[in-house]
Amino acid sequence: MTAVDVPGLREVVAEQPYRLLFATVSGAHLYGFPSADSDVDLRGVHLLPADEVIGLRHGPETLERMWLRDGVELDLVTHDLLKFVRLLLRPNGYVLEQLLSPLVVQTSDAHAELAGHAAGCITRRHAHHYRGFAHTQWQLFGRNNELKPLLYTFRALLTGINLMRTGVIEADLSVLVESLDGPSFLPELIAAKAAGEHLTLTGGPSPEQLWQTYEQWLAELVAAQEKSTLPEQPSAEPQLHDFVVRLRLTA
Repeated sequence: MTAVDVPGLREVVAEQPYRLLFATVSGAHLYGFPSADSDVDLRGVHLLPADEVIGLRHGPETLERMWLRDGVELDLVTHDLLKFVRLLLRPNGYVLEQLLSPLVVQTSDAHAELAGHAAGCITRRHAHHYRGFAHTQWQLFGRNNELKPLLYTFRALLTGINLMRTGVIEADLSVLVESLDGPSFLPELIAAKAAGEHLTLTGGPSPEQLWQTYEQWLAELVAAQEKSTLPEQPSAEPQLHDFVVRLRLTA
């Protein structure tokens, strides 16, 4: 996993208008294949004070900002706690990855408590999230022939398979390739992408090989979902309800 400038990013999150329960790095840095010119995807949860929730003037459920800082493009998105928890209770792999990202910029006791409920939010239905994301990225690769969507495709498939088999979120493609005996051409493509965010595929596996490999790992994900012992529905809703109420009342 490529290092990021955590001290510099802490300065960024300190400038945010609401209390942050956590801020982590997602995207290509988390997935293990950032490029020299990759932006930094900061994701987190802010906590709206009670008077911006129960009154007539509601605070922002989502805050988004994209800007350049010291030559690096930053993409910051935070959700209010209630919205984030609602997303967490859906089969949404993105928010699970953000919550559990090891690239932590800011944390808190509330972050640790929320992460402790993550296992109770994971279900067999998360396979649909990863299949859908892989399909979208595969179509994008078919249009632009860039390494980025190709790597995103296989990252989604392997993350989904690993989740169905183990109940554990692992987002780093290099780790997944090794643990799942993934496609042998991926390490070379990961290394190639380091040179640029929008490089096209040159050489490497043929279109036929890529298609066959995509179909193979898509079938693996379907099979992993069918065999998975994960529950159909999340079990953590009561605990998360109490968690949201308690934090809101102390905001």
